Amino acid sequence: MHPITKDMTIAEALKLKPAIAQVLMAKGMHCLGCVVAQGETIEQAAEVHGLAADELLAELNAELNKE
Repeated sequence: MHPITKDMTIAEALKLKPAIAQVLMAKGMHCLGCVVAQGETIEQAAEVHGLAADELLAELNAELNKE
């Protein structure tokens, strides 16, 4: 499976592994199904929510790699 990257949209990442929604929601990203999620990248979302993109990516990819 391909890793989640900074330039991937939230919607693209959710298609890879819907279970990452729990990580995003825990970080305050509650608009996963809204129009913004269709075009906002992981990096942009991290910035808007005051998160370090690299740390968020590490958490998302850890969830992605769980069985």
